[in-house]
Amino acid sequence: MIDDAVRNEWETEGFVILPGYLPAADLAPALDELATMFPSPDGFHDGTDPRRDRYLGDEFAGIQGFPFDSVALSLLAVGERLVRLARALLTTEDLRIYSAEAWAKFTGAADYDQELHRDYLNHTLLVPTDAPGHRQLEMFVYLVDVPEGLGPPHLLATRHTRDLPARPNWYPRSDVGERFGDFVAPTGSPRLYDAEVSGAGPAGTVVAFQPGTFHRGTGMTAPRGARYTMHLSFRPAAVDWSNRHAWAQRSHEPAWYRFVGRATPAQLALFGFPPPGHPYWTAETLAGVAQRYPHLDLTPWKV
Repeated sequence: MIDDAVRNEWETEGFVILPGYLPAADLAPALDELATMFPSPDGFHDGTDPRRDRYLGDEFAGIQGFPFDSVALSLLAVGERLVRLARALLTTEDLRIYSAEAWAKFTGAADYDQELHRDYLNHTLLVPTDAPGHRQLEMFVYLVDVPEGLGPPHLLATRHTRDLPARPNWYPRSDVGERFGDFVAPTGSPRLYDAEVSGAGPAGTVVAFQPGTFHRGTGMTAPRGARYTMHLSFRPAAVDWSNRHAWAQRSHEPAWYRFVGRATPAQLALFGFPPPGHPYWTAETLAGVAQRYPHLDLTPWKV
């Protein structure tokens, strides 16, 4: 169960860190398939994995979007413990997942040290709100240990930033002048960096935060280091002004068909599948969906 203290911290501070929230048994199937998605630490640092070069020079090059090559990782992204946490923090049963990414980072591949920022510019058409029923939730999920040397996110409690306007959105540590436009503060804000909190934690840790929470990625310094995480985003179903990805655009990928064949009705509902009993389900649509997804057991929808 998620107690009231966890929910209160997430609501009032803008984030909560849950060390080891996912047990090793939940992580194991995804870790067994991780090599299908990313180089191992040795494969990257020894140059023996042919995928190595794609990670060089771009901090975002290690992102793979949902559906993942690993079905086990796709299922973990909408696993029972993570969905239970999302429902508890957002205080709703009618939930949608609106973004899911897996991310690999390697020491020396790129500069992962970021400026403090909020994510709302690509998570909502509007601006974040604290109104009950309209919040959004982001999660960093650690598939491996993420100590300080492996670039954990650093976050700022909202008590330090509550009076900051919607624009600018990026706050550098030192002065940068006007050359980056009005969404980047021209003068440095070292006081904000002095107040940030490290999200370092063991495998299974979940860092739950809001798109209006200031945070940043930090540099990778551990020798031969590798960091593997997921970045997941949830919202109440009714908050339809907040979407980062259109799942239908990705629903003809081979990985999507593999995921659907193993997902539960509750997991598929997170992406917008109508639940059993919905008027969408007719003899005609059931027949068509059976043709599209021959490995999906449609028994739950035939009610």
